[in-house]
Amino acid sequence: MTCSKGRPLRAWATGVSACVLVLLGAGIGAGSGAAQAQEAASAVQDVTLQDVTLAFGETVLKAPRITASGTRLSKDELSALLKGGAGESWPARLVRLDAASLAIPELRVERTAAADATPVVTYRDVVARDVRAGRIAELTAAGASILVAGGPQKGTGTYGRMRATDLDLTVLARLYGEPGDGKRALQRIYATFAVDDVAYVDARGTAVKIARIEGRDLSGRQIPATWTGALQAFTGLDYERIAPAERARLMVLGADLAEAVSVGALEATGLSVQEAKPRDAFSLGVARLEMTSAGLHLEDITFAGIDGAKARLARLSLDGFSLAPTVAALRKLAALTTPPAEADLRLLTPALGTLALKDLSLDLPAEPQNGRDPVRDPARDPGDKAAAAPMHVGLRDGSLNFAAPRDGVPTAGRLSLSGLTLPASAVAGVPGLGSLGLYGYRDLDLALVADTAWDESARELKLGEVSVSGKDMGSVRINGMIGGIGPEVFNPDVAVSSFAMLSATAKALDLTIENTGLFDRFIAAQSKVLSLKPEELKQEYVTASTFGVPAILGNSAGAKAIGTAMGQFVTKPGTLSLSLRPKNGTGIGMLEFSAAPTPAALFDRLEVNAKAN
Repeated sequence: MTCSKGRPLRAWATGVSACVLVLLGAGIGAGSGAAQAQEAASAVQDVTLQDVTLAFGETVLKAPRITASGTRLSKDELSALLKGGAGESWPARLVRLDAASLAIPELRVERTAAADATPVVTYRDVVARDVRAGRIAELTAAGASILVAGGPQKGTGTYGRMRATDLDLTVLARLYGEPGDGKRALQRIYATFAVDDVAYVDARGTAVKIARIEGRDLSGRQIPATWTGALQAFTGLDYERIAPAERARLMVLGADLAEAVSVGALEATGLSVQEAKPRDAFSLGVARLEMTSAGLHLEDITFAGIDGAKARLARLSLDGFSLAPTVAALRKLAALTTPPAEADLRLLTPALGTLALKDLSLDLPAEPQNGRDPVRDPARDPGDKAAAAPMHVGLRDGSLNFAAPRDGVPTAGRLSLSGLTLPASAVAGVPGLGSLGLYGYRDLDLALVADTAWDESARELKLGEVSVSGKDMGSVRINGMIGGIGPEVFNPDVAVSSFAMLSATAKALDLTIENTGLFDRFIAAQSKVLSLKPEELKQEYVTASTFGVPAILGNSAGAKAIGTAMGQFVTKPGTLSLSLRPKNGTGIGMLEFSAAPTPAALFDRLEVNAKAN
């Protein structure tokens, strides 16, 4: 199956398993008629056909010689069975295919519809063993080569040994050539599939290699347009000029195809991509890629760029991903009589599930200074700042989880990063973190968590946890509840969402600060700047907290409680906790916050609980 007018690298790399389909009839055009199994009356024999040409729509297969061993078909019967044209459907013909083996020393596959190039795939030493009623127990090929001679798709490639088991040719013929209602049970195409030593180089010099690809349990379902019709509909399209009716048809076809294919598992090992052009040179490697119905997993990912950038990721996984919301949205959008709005397109968001990564290492080149590039300028002065070492960033574990989307918006999400290491200089301009280098931190080891959930029925957004913590620093954690959050808050129209936020209410806020070293370093650094002893400076902060903070906040009982707790924290830096709750139980609105004449007017409406230990 050769697709579209996109770069062949993309089509080839994502569809390697399709070479089995090409090999034995992808794109087969079928007529009407029921499959009738029958055996020829002749005795078992060996039959050889010369110069066989089979045309299946835009795909042409050519074999100088085909030898059927241990078959009951005569030479004329086998020739008639493989001959194309009007008459019996291909499923009806293939079900009569019966032989101990079929041997094809060379099989050439061409695509005749290409306007600016002629893709040619040539398979060597193809052998099909135990062929019964159109099903092949084992199919092998010694290798193959692919050539795109001209045009923007120009490139060459090779495959090593290929093997498939329990391949059902009649199912292939039905899927590609016979329409169905798209609702029947899936039919298995093959049990296993493997290909070794895949390599391809395109016209840019971009080279792709895969040591081995394995797949199992590929199944399909017949759809109204047939697989051939659906795939051809997406070939050579100018998506910016599609008429509304054609756009609707393509949406339906896309949904049909998405629901018509099921892959039990697909695994690729030893994947590498290299760009040879000097200005764009890079290399990407993946030791192992596994795709199943449950998700996608990649192991040992490496990257290197021309400017010295390097990255390594031990594992990347995506679990719980589903296109079901996207398929449903495609069918819904196809029924529109007007072009889809941005809110409509947002419905195409799939169920993202959980994205997780482990052991990320990233080395970035130093930024050019004094007009020089520290990587590309070989004549740089070793003492020049431009020769600074690359910046190293690491991450031990990270995960991003989204609940199933509602109207294109995930109703819950959680971000978790642990072991985030980077130099303090990297956050020099970040508010709240920019001064860490002044407090003696050279390298940072941070952890971040953001956990939120939206309850549409209650119109509430829960902040389960929003926290930042650092090794030898401490942590800041916020929990809370915001009311008045309805679907309109997530409207893609900024004017609508901004206006809706005016109805939001603060219903709860909890703040916890824990010190494990940062406050002590802050006091030490400030003491030197102010020429004070650390204990003297702490006493000044205690006085400012105990008396100054309540004065600023209006001297309410709650304000005094906050000031007292802050003073206790400064005296003995440990944990500071603050809890705020509206006295009315329903929350304080955004407009009320902005309209409050003084902080005291707000604190009078709050129940405040503050403590330090």
